[in-house]
Order: sequence, then C-alpha cells, then structure tokens
Amino acid sequence: MSEYLGKLTLQGVSALGRWAVFSVRALREVRSGQALGTRLVRALFEQGVRCVPVIAVVAAFTGMVLGLQGHYVLSRFGATGMLGTLVSLSLCRELGPVLAALMIAGQAGTALSAELGIQRSTEQIDAIELMDVSPEGFLVGARLVGAFFVFPVLTAFFVLIGVAGGWLSGCVLMPHDSNSYWGAVHEAIRGKDIRECLLKAAVFGFLTTALCAYQGFYAHRSGEAGARAVGLATVRGIVLSSIAILAADYLITAVLL
Repeated sequence: MSEYLGKLTLQGVSALGRWAVFSVRALREVRSGQALGTRLVRALFEQGVRCVPVIAVVAAFTGMVLGLQGHYVLSRFGATGMLGTLVSLSLCRELGPVLAALMIAGQAGTALSAELGIQRSTEQIDAIELMDVSPEGFLVGARLVGAFFVFPVLTAFFVLIGVAGGWLSGCVLMPHDSNSYWGAVHEAIRGKDIRECLLKAAVFGFLTTALCAYQGFYAHRSGEAGARAVGLATVRGIVLSSIAILAADYLITAVLL
C-alpha cells in the first residue's frame, strides 16, 4: 500500500512539474511565430465576448436566488436591512469569481482542450515544431495573456449583474426598500474586497487556461487516439480546472482573511 501511495505521489509531482514547465514556456515564448496581435484578439474574443451571454444569465439568476434566500433568512432575525450587504459581499468575495471562472472554463476551457487535442491528433502541433516555432507559445501563450484580462473583467461584470439581480428579487418582487438595499451595497463593498475579487479572477484565469491547454496539448499521452483522446483531454481539462479553482479559492481566502 505504501509503495502504491508513493508511486501516485511521484506521478502527481511529476505531472505538476511538467504542467509548470509547459505554462512558463508558453508565457516566455508568447511572441514565437507571427501575428501575436491577431492571436491575442482571437483569444480575447473566444474567452471573453463569447462567454458574456452565459455569464450574464448565470449572474442574474445567482443574484436573484441570493435576494430571495437572503430576504427569507434575514427576515427571521429582523435584519432585512442587511440584504444588500449579504448579496454584494457574497458575490464580490466568493460567488462572483468562482462561478464566473467555472462558466468560462465550461465554455472556453473545453473548447481550448478540444481544439489543441484535435491539432495534436492531426499532427498540426508536430508540423509547427518542424517549422522551428514554439507550439506552446504560438498556440497557448496568447490565451494565457488574454486570460489575465478576460477573467477579471467578466468577474466584475458577473458581480454587477448579480447585485442587480439581487435588487430585482429582493426589492421589486419582494417588499424590500430599494434605497436601503443600495445603501447597504455601497457601505459593504471596500477596496480590499474588490482587490481580492480581481486577484482571485486572475489566478483562476491562469489556472483554467493553463490546465485546459495542457490537457489538450498532451492528449496523445492518455493512451488513446483520435476522437477518444480528444474527449478524454476535454473531460480532464474541465474537471482539473474546476478542482483547481475551488482549491485556489480556499487558499487565497485563507491567506487574505
């Protein structure tokens, strides 16, 4: 049993090291090849613009649920005036960064894993290497750079829509005073909360993009081939990135509290 656990530990450390080297190489060689600006714009569009609808829908319903549940719970203690505080801090400090990252990973992350997996199975990545161009930098670097911009922006958008959703369910659909709600939101949010929110978003963006890209880039190492390898890489990418988001959320929260 101890040998088996030791083997798993060594395999995990080895995989973590390969992923770290892959990520550093992608960032260091981001200028490899041509048309960096075009690649960056494409990354911003795929990770950002295409994810706006799902972010808006999820944020609105998240805020509305928080507004309903918050009104119900706070009314039992005669503290309905704290509804704006509950909704805004819950979204800014925890739910906003985590849910936004999970939604982007589910849409853009899986697409990235599948795209790189197909390029690997059709030997396009091998062809890029033969042209003396770094495939990590050419295919992944711009996406990692774009993630540092896209995730914080979409997270801020998520929080704003969520707070508006909380107002809609708590003040329009429920008998709560709008002025009291927005006053509580204004009083609750501090600069520290915003910095923590954006820091989490940037970290989640790096982890999600790097993990999904790594799984697709090395899809051939799964022992499968063709569509099967691409499917496994996509599943592993979203699962690992989701776990990484939740684990990083706990670590950052524990450090900054």
